[in-house]
Amino acid sequence: MDVLPSDHSLKVLEESYVFPSPGSVPAIFSLPLTFFDIHWLGSSPMQRLFFYDFPYPSLYFMQTALPNLKRSLSLILQHFFPLAGNLVLPPPPQIPYIYFKDGDSVPFIAKESMADFTHLIGDHGRHVREFQALLPKLQPATMCSNGMQKALMAIQVTVFPKAGISIGVTFNHAAADGRAFIHFMKSWASVHLYQLDFIFLNKCLPDYNRYWIKDPLNLASMFMKDKWNWEDFDSVPSDKLRVTFVIKRSDVELLKKWTARKFMEENGSDSTLRMSTFVVTCAYMWICLIKSQQNRAHDLSSLGDSNCHFIFLADCRDRLKLPATYFGNCLEPCFTAAKKSELLDENGILVAAKAIAREIMELNELGPLREAEKWLSKAMEIFKVGGHVITIAASPKLGAYDIEFGWGRPRKTEVAHIGSFGSISMAESRKEDGGVEFGLALAQDELDCVNAVFQQGLLKL
Repeated sequence: MDVLPSDHSLKVLEESYVFPSPGSVPAIFSLPLTFFDIHWLGSSPMQRLFFYDFPYPSLYFMQTALPNLKRSLSLILQHFFPLAGNLVLPPPPQIPYIYFKDGDSVPFIAKESMADFTHLIGDHGRHVREFQALLPKLQPATMCSNGMQKALMAIQVTVFPKAGISIGVTFNHAAADGRAFIHFMKSWASVHLYQLDFIFLNKCLPDYNRYWIKDPLNLASMFMKDKWNWEDFDSVPSDKLRVTFVIKRSDVELLKKWTARKFMEENGSDSTLRMSTFVVTCAYMWICLIKSQQNRAHDLSSLGDSNCHFIFLADCRDRLKLPATYFGNCLEPCFTAAKKSELLDENGILVAAKAIAREIMELNELGPLREAEKWLSKAMEIFKVGGHVITIAASPKLGAYDIEFGWGRPRKTEVAHIGSFGSISMAESRKEDGGVEFGLALAQDELDCVNAVFQQGLLKL
């Protein structure tokens, strides 16, 4: 049985604050939230973990790695300084904004852990509490002259003596989406790796210009009306196991071929829909979760042939002709649905793939922001009805395994805030190009059932 981390297995080595380099940032800076940002108000803080090999003792970490990490973070905060600021929530109907002033900083804590590093970077079930011990908490909200303010980011670096390092980051989703956050992490890592050389950053600096986000429908005010009475969701269930399901490149190709063949048999012609890696692997995971939940008869037996929902996020930077380095949120929620009976059929993967691919095709053809005024109400209605809802976070395109601090590529990355059945994170495979990783948090009985369905399904391709 795995031993959970305790207060005795973690030792605080240093607690500090990292400031942007003196004189390098504006004395005062204010950044209004767009409707893309407001969409995430009240959601759980984002939590990301990156594990690296580091076969050195803690003393070496304290003398070399820790000072270099803090120095490079201070330098990169010259360009990402809003993350050292706060989210200000003024009384309604005013729009929240990010506020940075001279003297703001990022909380930074260093710890030592005696936990099993090899165990933590595995794909098998690991207790959620093991990961929460490696993540910092955001500082509590405080009152300010214009309402309430909330910290945007905190960082924890944990050394596993003679084994590895983990970098844990907790940040407020209203400040940045996954692409913006990974941009920050890659920039920090690059400054650290290249010994603080900024030359490479000239074309990669974050763009904070809100001029790019047009809001003719006044969606920001519309969304705020739904958010005025929100409750923050900031807890991750601690009784779950985190597990990673890997779909190898060879299995991705089998899924594509299987889907193409079934479509031809059904329609007599090749698919006009693009069956990408994202489409076929998400379809496969959707079916695995539905079948596993169905196998645990008490879950869906009372729902009849209800709609099952799959919600994913589409990055709109390219679609709205924004700079690739635009910093903030720029995600459109995409809603797909299919009847449970059709998804449980022998061709269920094809049904799921067509539903996802069709939504992507419509987004590409009709453009983004379709019925944007209904994003929040549609999501609330889906979750209110209940039933089977799958949501997916992150993307293989983010390149989480390309964040290189100088210790080699990450041995493992985790989207640690994923904490309930039906919530999935997605990343590129760390082992091979073309493969995909899915991260889930499951109870033990859920894990056993999902794993059985997942493995059996791949064997049938």
